[in-house]
Amino acid sequence: MNKIKLFLFAALFVAGVGSVQAQKSGYISVEQVVSLMPEVGRIDTALQKFQADSLNTEFASLIQEYNYKDSLLTKTDTTKIPAAVKRQHRQDLEQIAYQVQNWQQISQNVMQSKQQELLAPVYQKVMRAINDVAKENGYAFVYNQEVLLVAPPSDNLLPLVAKKLNIKLPAGAGQPGGVRPTAGTGARPRQ
Repeated sequence: MNKIKLFLFAALFVAGVGSVQAQKSGYISVEQVVSLMPEVGRIDTALQKFQADSLNTEFASLIQEYNYKDSLLTKTDTTKIPAAVKRQHRQDLEQIAYQVQNWQQISQNVMQSKQQELLAPVYQKVMRAINDVAKENGYAFVYNQEVLLVAPPSDNLLPLVAKKLNIKLPAGAGQPGGVRPTAGTGARPRQ
């Protein structure tokens, strides 16, 4: 009786290993799919507008505020200003100077946050399509092409996902070494 159980267990184990080896795997460049999405052009335009209308205006306001605070401390008769107020103006001036000096980093962080906010729905849409394509076509594993250095032979899912999302692929896309993500938003998966 134990030999029969052992034999059945071994047979199930071998069948299980065989089915794992038979599972399909594929790969896709998530960045490439995102760069092909029509929404990305609108997002690029929105980011440029955000930079021009918000960030550049905010920087100009910082400079104006710095000049005003500086003029209070250098061009007016400071003997008439109470010491506590002078001290507060100096602290404000130092804080504004710090922001001005580090504006490039500050604005870059704000732009990245805005970009992630605007691209989040696009990434969700792409990931849903990838999951749907994998499920519909029996793929057990789908690898992100940008992350892999070495991978087992598998299928490029880009054409199937593009079809699912109704986006047109440029010539050469979907082929090994085909079209790579374009410049623009520099879209990156959120980590």
